[in-house]
Amino acid sequence: MYTEELLSVIPLKTVIGQLPNTVKDISIDSRSVQPKSLFICIKGYTVDGHDFAQKAVDAGATVVVADHELQLDGEVAQVIVNDTDRALGLLAAKFFDYPSNDLTMIGVTGTNGKTSVSGIIHHMLVGMGERSALSGTIGFELNGVLYESANTTNDALSTQQMIFRAKMEGCRTMVMEVSSHGLALGRLAGVDYDVAVFTNLTHDHLDFHGTMEEYGNAKGLLFSQLGQDFTKNKYVVLNADDPWSERYAKMTSYPVWTYGLKNDAIFRAENCSYEDGLTTFDMITPEGKFPISMKLLGEFNVYNVLAAAAVFYAKGIAIDVIIELIEDLAPIRGRMERVKTDLPLQIFIDYAHTPDAIEKAINAALPYKKPENKLIFLIGTGGNRDKSKRPAMAEKASRADYVILTTDDPRFEEYDSITGDLAKGMQHENYACIGDRAEAVRHAISVAEPGDIIIFAGKGHEDYQIIGNKKLPHSDAEIAVEAGRIKFV
Repeated sequence: MYTEELLSVIPLKTVIGQLPNTVKDISIDSRSVQPKSLFICIKGYTVDGHDFAQKAVDAGATVVVADHELQLDGEVAQVIVNDTDRALGLLAAKFFDYPSNDLTMIGVTGTNGKTSVSGIIHHMLVGMGERSALSGTIGFELNGVLYESANTTNDALSTQQMIFRAKMEGCRTMVMEVSSHGLALGRLAGVDYDVAVFTNLTHDHLDFHGTMEEYGNAKGLLFSQLGQDFTKNKYVVLNADDPWSERYAKMTSYPVWTYGLKNDAIFRAENCSYEDGLTTFDMITPEGKFPISMKLLGEFNVYNVLAAAAVFYAKGIAIDVIIELIEDLAPIRGRMERVKTDLPLQIFIDYAHTPDAIEKAINAALPYKKPENKLIFLIGTGGNRDKSKRPAMAEKASRADYVILTTDDPRFEEYDSITGDLAKGMQHENYACIGDRAEAVRHAISVAEPGDIIIFAGKGHEDYQIIGNKKLPHSDAEIAVEAGRIKFV
């Protein structure tokens, strides 16, 4: 791309040196810099891209975008801007020629349920024969192949790269989990969403946002940034049972569709029943009441499919098609996912790591518990992250008969610090503190008896643990099955 054309999207800048005629690539990682590329210095949590600018130049970068002049050796021009994060969003979108304009972009935000709702929408689209891409906590799924990603919402450059790749591989729709961090940090700059979905807002990430008010306002950016271009068929889908929906409805000028179980909503569920590995309910729609029987477990999944149903109905899909797609859905990976095993136990893995999600996971399991058996709940939380939610998490977990307090990704925090904070919320004495998660999983199996239900919460689909700055292999399911075979076989 012509360099001056690319830089035209940054109106306020200072250029030092002679700009090259063209740039062939843009990068924020000095290790991935290609010859004749533009390097943008981004300040992260632990590293500052300005410190790696010389390495980028040595690798072939001919333009460096920074927030102050750097002392660099080599043939390189510097572009000085006030905010490199904002510049990244503008430059990435321009470089890839605004690919989101050529796709139907669906963004899903909320504390809990983002992964499930996004996955449900994506797999329903695929079930209709539509080519769809999916981005979120689980990774980037494109044409049946799953690629790993570092965050729920990637940096602005990676986001534009993914959307461009989806476009080039023939996708018509892209479904994205949208995190509050991503919204607040501008990682979604240049993404033109057509549909914005809200699941719920509960206690999480206050170490970053400070207050629930700021957390909620960050989520609201998805709805306020839909814009005012009424020539585009955009709409919003909101959870009528969450009070924040009233605020979000006022943040957009586009049509609002609602769903829920308790309050009046356009899509609503009645007569919910949970038994025999199935969830059944009556779905109230603009066209009447329809019975649903699905393989997704729990009340929270009723909310999830109602959100998806509203998205598809607003899109113009017939009710009978929507029902068929819902009933064909397979369980979402790592979300109250039952572990396939011949052990005399019911074992579930779930991503629950907030008080609300823990409560919902337990509610999903209780209908399948017999009075003579125990519900064993393993709960973990990340180190060097929001500590204020830990006691509330354990308080919700206390509804289980036996609770194991452990870690998710301890990072640089001591095990006892994490489990000690959790223990402050316990409402009974039937619990154990075991910081080593693998040992905690084995302990859950050791105290289980035939017929018991075990929920391993916090990691879900993840197959690793972050200890210190290392990402180490870890699978709750594999450890549990191995320990169970030793005990029960």
